[in-house]
Amino acid sequence: MYRISSNLTNDNAQYHMRMREHRMNHTQEQISSQSRIQNLRDAPLSAAHSTRYESYLTRLERYADNAQFAKDKHETAEGYVRQQLDMLQRIRELAVQGAHGTYAREDLAAMGAEVDELLREMVEVANAKDGDGTAIFAGTRTASQAFRAVYGNVPGADRELITDVEYLGNIDSKMAEVSEGSLVALNNPGNRMFWAENQTVASEIEATGYQVQQDSTIYIDNEEVRLTEGDNINAIIAKINDSGAAVRARLDPVMDSLVLESTSPHQIWIEDGEDGTVMSDLGILDEQGGRPPQNYASDARVSGGSLFDMVIALRDNLFEGNQEQIGSGVLRGIDQGFDNLNGNLGRIGAQTARLEHTYRRLTHEKPIYQDRLSKERDIDMAEAITDLRMLEHTHRAATAVAARTIQPTLLDFLR
Repeated sequence: MYRISSNLTNDNAQYHMRMREHRMNHTQEQISSQSRIQNLRDAPLSAAHSTRYESYLTRLERYADNAQFAKDKHETAEGYVRQQLDMLQRIRELAVQGAHGTYAREDLAAMGAEVDELLREMVEVANAKDGDGTAIFAGTRTASQAFRAVYGNVPGADRELITDVEYLGNIDSKMAEVSEGSLVALNNPGNRMFWAENQTVASEIEATGYQVQQDSTIYIDNEEVRLTEGDNINAIIAKINDSGAAVRARLDPVMDSLVLESTSPHQIWIEDGEDGTVMSDLGILDEQGGRPPQNYASDARVSGGSLFDMVIALRDNLFEGNQEQIGSGVLRGIDQGFDNLNGNLGRIGAQTARLEHTYRRLTHEKPIYQDRLSKERDIDMAEAITDLRMLEHTHRAATAVAARTIQPTLLDFLR
């Protein structure tokens, strides 16, 4: 006598229906998410490619935002520099007129009054702030103003006038990454932008017998210069000249003291590291320390002024009626400042043009990688809907067949 069981038919029907339900659920998830990759095991290679494409697209979007932000910063700075150039052009015209020797003392005083008003406006422009309230020309010290005007009495003036303009910012730069490993500066330090002459800082201390007492570090325009115990003045000079800073070091031929000269118009930024006092020992920096550029030694000879120094000198000579001085040193200093400012404007314009090309390149690359990502990840909606309909149809057919073939027996009612 043979024993016949209906459990096998029942188990097989349930297994295949559950598998079909799982496939239906998986297809529905693909359609709702519009992605054919729900788990890494669905398509391991495509999942790896899509992860890389998503990461690169995220970086592209960040690079594009940075490029646009940097471009806006540069365009804002460019506008203020153009204003400075316009005012400086008028100041130069007044300097040329004042040097003719055909104007009376009263006329020169009137020219001096106009130069003073332009000077005040130049300081205001140099302290300009961006739309977010950050100083444009203060380096990274954007929370404070870039320049401070010092007022005092000037011969020939009936009120206190600007006698000095001090830089309060620093020479650090905020950087933005606009491409893989490519950085651009977001700001322009004012003691480079608005400088006229190459600066010289000369010590009064004889340095031929000096030796470094311990391993030390000095910073010239933020360039690190490492000194070794026992280095003499010649070794120090050689290391400064090889540091990459736009500064040339030498010995004064008369006093045998250290002299630092900038190779381009800017204010030299000098600091002793925390591990030594070499620049203080050599008479370049004050022994009390302090933040650059107010840390020069009191007896050090500092020459080479800013654009504001040139304008102040012009105004004072106009008030005094010193036409000869206007036509010699003052006019030359203003021309040097004009050239430096014009060169900085060209540099900003070149950076802006580069950022425009960078932004266009990034926006061109984004749809290319979006298309590649779509090919790896996105689902074919028509095919997925067709598969889902087919699964639903076969599932209904299977349940109908199972209902007809798996009939209850008398024992099912007796249990």
